Amino acid sequence: MSDTEHLQENPSPDADEPSSELAGGTLMIDLRAIQANYRYLAGRVGQTECGAAVKADAYGLGMIPVSQALWAAGCRTFFVALPCEGAKLRQTLPEATIYLLGGLLPGSAGYLAQHNLQPILSSIEEIGEWAQFCRDQDRRLPAGIHVDTGINRLGLTSAQVECLAASHKDLGAFRITLIISHLACADTPNAPMNREQLATFDRLRAMLPHARASIANSAGTLNVPDFHYDLVRPGIALYGGKPLADRANPMKQVVSLYGTVLSVREVKAGESVGYSATWRSERNAQIAIISVGYADGFFRCLSGSSRSERAHIFIGGQFAPVVGRVSMDMITVDVTDVPPDFARRGGRAELIGPHITIDDLARWAETIPYEVLTALGPRYCRLYSPYDQRQDRGSRQDL
Repeated sequence: MSDTEHLQENPSPDADEPSSELAGGTLMIDLRAIQANYRYLAGRVGQTECGAAVKADAYGLGMIPVSQALWAAGCRTFFVALPCEGAKLRQTLPEATIYLLGGLLPGSAGYLAQHNLQPILSSIEEIGEWAQFCRDQDRRLPAGIHVDTGINRLGLTSAQVECLAASHKDLGAFRITLIISHLACADTPNAPMNREQLATFDRLRAMLPHARASIANSAGTLNVPDFHYDLVRPGIALYGGKPLADRANPMKQVVSLYGTVLSVREVKAGESVGYSATWRSERNAQIAIISVGYADGFFRCLSGSSRSERAHIFIGGQFAPVVGRVSMDMITVDVTDVPPDFARRGGRAELIGPHITIDDLARWAETIPYEVLTALGPRYCRLYSPYDQRQDRGSRQDL
């Protein structure tokens, strides 16, 4: 999004979120691109419903504006991790189906019922607590069930599913609306474990009361229809991240991040830049100081070094390498080859955008795009493109 004319500041900002004039960096979120990514994924799964993972503040991009855009694009089922996230989303989308992937926190059943949230129950204890709450309230409230098929995190084991199947005491106390599991190697489509997990999933859910099924994240959504079941729940693909390790990224880029040049200084050949003097210039150089640092999610491991593929920014039509240590509030960049009209105080430098993707930044930092997005700090001014508010009647839920 190079043109900011039609962008608007965060429609639901925190009290201390800075304006564009007072922030050192500007984070632009293209809500139309999120809608396009959603429609692309929904089109890939045919009659299967396409939900959306909006946990962790929609992967750091703003759960409220992102969810409103997704609702307008036809999404009706949303996944968050925690009760506080679900309650916040419920205020915005009163008619949405909202699942809590984190399950039932002890003592939280009343809160979930108050806000019409459905926990994905992942243990015998959670199922017992939810069932008892339903009996006490004389209400068969909805919930999902999480079965573990090999990732060994949350989820009922095979032995626990067999135990539940033998005794329907607790399962009959509430309505099971969804049975889920989670793929361990979805980003590698041909990994043998994927098929092993599907077989285990089919075996375990056959022991439970009939309910809709879901196992596909972003990568699973782009895999063959065997992974789609009744509902897919993409996350990173909605936000422009590359879902499959061995394939080109078909998703539209959503995020652009620009930092402000604070100053430009001359450094003589042999002089060092930044903490611990880890980088020395091999030539007389122009160094730009840019007002984004690790407090803003530009990781310290992106510090300039002699490695072959180091982090760059894009300014004045040129890629310029990050040199010296990334500090809390700033980075230093070699802009010797950048036209001085751009490499100047007040200039803007692209850290993520048309020339540098979140996947590029993740690769340079030796991490994943999920961490890049969720680490974007609160000091940016967030600008959102207006989204298409025409209600999409092609929702999989409505079919």
